[in-house]
Amino acid sequence: MAGGKLTPRQKMINLMYLVFIAMLALNMSKEVLSAFGLMNEKLEASNTDATTRNKAFMDGLAEKVKENDKQYGPLKANADKVKVLADDLNSYLEGLKQQMLKTVDNPKDYEVMDKGDFLDGKFFVGDKVSKEGEVFLAKIAAFRDGVATLVPNVATSVKSKFATAPVKNRDGVSIDWLDYHYKGFPLVASLTKLTQLQADVKTTESEVLGNMLQGNLASQVSMKNYEAIVVLDKNAYFQGEKVTGKVVLGRYDANTKPTGFKGPGSIENGQAVINMTAGNVGEQKIAGQFTFMEDGKEVPLPFNGTYVVVPRPNSATISADKMNVVYRGVANPMTISFAGVPTSDVKANAPGLSGGAGGKYMMNPGAGREVVINVSAKMSDGKTANDKKVFRIKNIPGPTGALRGRETGTIKGPKSNLEVQTVNAILEDFDFDVNLDVVGFNIKVPGQPTIVVSGNKLDGRAKAAVQKATRGDVVIFSEIKTKLVGSPIMLPKTAPVAYEIQ
Repeated sequence: MAGGKLTPRQKMINLMYLVFIAMLALNMSKEVLSAFGLMNEKLEASNTDATTRNKAFMDGLAEKVKENDKQYGPLKANADKVKVLADDLNSYLEGLKQQMLKTVDNPKDYEVMDKGDFLDGKFFVGDKVSKEGEVFLAKIAAFRDGVATLVPNVATSVKSKFATAPVKNRDGVSIDWLDYHYKGFPLVASLTKLTQLQADVKTTESEVLGNMLQGNLASQVSMKNYEAIVVLDKNAYFQGEKVTGKVVLGRYDANTKPTGFKGPGSIENGQAVINMTAGNVGEQKIAGQFTFMEDGKEVPLPFNGTYVVVPRPNSATISADKMNVVYRGVANPMTISFAGVPTSDVKANAPGLSGGAGGKYMMNPGAGREVVINVSAKMSDGKTANDKKVFRIKNIPGPTGALRGRETGTIKGPKSNLEVQTVNAILEDFDFDVNLDVVGFNIKVPGQPTIVVSGNKLDGRAKAAVQKATRGDVVIFSEIKTKLVGSPIMLPKTAPVAYEIQ
């Protein structure tokens, strides 16, 4: 500002100028805080996707263990240990974030998250790290060192990503890692950093699991690990009919050619093409041997297979893909075929039956207790065979009430969580994927009258009743009305669900 004696008007202009600068600074601060909040939301969404991918990997690995425990069992055991380490650190970080969000009225109002008091008080005592700060560092170290020990191939990467050594600031001064990253920062900035740390955990978990699987696959590329597979054009043949098919390697790789072959056929592009006449009715065997060259040595690879010769069919094979009954209100997948007859020559009809490509049908039964499926098949000699089968029709069983997505029975949690709950209904141990819609329910808070709610969320009256509940009270959701999404069909009585206030 200008020196010397100022007029009252000039003083007022100077004051307004200062106020204007302060307002600009304040607006910029709010924009920065909001930017951190939006970044945190995107990281949260990315973490959800990563969790889904990692779960899919673990589920697939579990299926592989069922198929070959000797090969995939040790890999699954190590993967489970990595998951335990990741879940422990992620759960700790999530709990810390929830504690931080409880300090503000609205977890989405990022513009008020400009204070760093929470973590400053939690992680530090003066200039020293607090006990809780030591726990935070220990959790990171447990994950970092545990993963590095389990998977040495990623040790360098994980140690770098989760390093907690002192950091030099822009002036070249060495500062403790915890102090450098978390002391004095706005709440929303620290929240975003914790979410980023969760993202690093999930990314590391994905990288580790992929690295472990890659190492497993590398051990399988040897020719000794190949398996010859007999692939016939049909599973069963009429007596006197030509048996046609192939014997191929597991990878179906035309570049992997054997140096020798013994069996009922000839080699064409790495495959043994079979051409012979079917024998008597019953199971017949196909056997032989491939020979490959590996490291200058011959590696024999024998194969064995079977095919079945059956008499000409006079009855159809009809089966429900998931159960021996069909359910009203859902599409029941069915496979309909005639032994030895191409699916293109098989026709089926019944009330509510549709589809037919590749022998796959959908049955949507209507009224009644039974439905009859009639099947006809055109044989290779031009004759037609007919058959039929009766299926029972059942209603969909009563569902179970649920909160927090799929939690049933008695659920425990804070009162604030209950007020925003969505009441759901699920079909436990039901073989079909169906979408259910809750259209109403009763809620009973101890000491308050029962409130009838329309829809699947608490209305104003229900929330007011919940506000009067105290710790230990059990709130009951009953008379839950459920229907199929997109259908007027109401399901049988839905089992209640309870929520205990903590």
